[in-house]
Amino acid sequence: MSVQSDKWIIQMARDNDMISPFEDKQVRGDKISFGVSSYGYDARVSDEFKIFTNVNSEIVDPKNFKSSNFITKNSSECIIPPNSFVLARTVEYFKIPKNVLVICLGKSTYARCGIIVNVTPLEPGWEGHVTLEFSNTTPLPAKIYANEGVAQFVFIKGNEDPSVSYADRNGKYQGQKGVTLPKI
Repeated sequence: MSVQSDKWIIQMARDNDMISPFEDKQVRGDKISFGVSSYGYDARVSDEFKIFTNVNSEIVDPKNFKSSNFITKNSSECIIPPNSFVLARTVEYFKIPKNVLVICLGKSTYARCGIIVNVTPLEPGWEGHVTLEFSNTTPLPAKIYANEGVAQFVFIKGNEDPSVSYADRNGKYQGQKGVTLPKI
């Protein structure tokens, strides 16, 4: 296995429509950066947010998840309440090759503000918008900016294809669009 460089990411994105829309260089300016980096791709968060609320005093149960646990907001920014949680999704749609595993890490700009980004690995053969999980670990409200960079995806190429990919086993999150809630 080996971590793949910017040249490989650019080539795979162009040849296989691996990331769409795709930026083949780092975009900065007055935004939190996104696009190809040295050994990864910095993805953006869309303007669709699901903010946890306890208005209904529900229990968060992954086997019986209720959409009433969230308030949905479409906006250019999202305020995460103190010690709270938000779901969002990437702007980019990913199509992961069968011989690649993708690990996601939060960007330091947000991490230094106490905002933790969690994403489970993108398995070989998976495709869809990535659902992003944000935790505000601070006692203060925290802001996320839509259409700006939030997380870096690192591509690890296997020496051989797995015997069964995510697509082969018809994974429950295959082809997801929008913010996708838990499924069993």
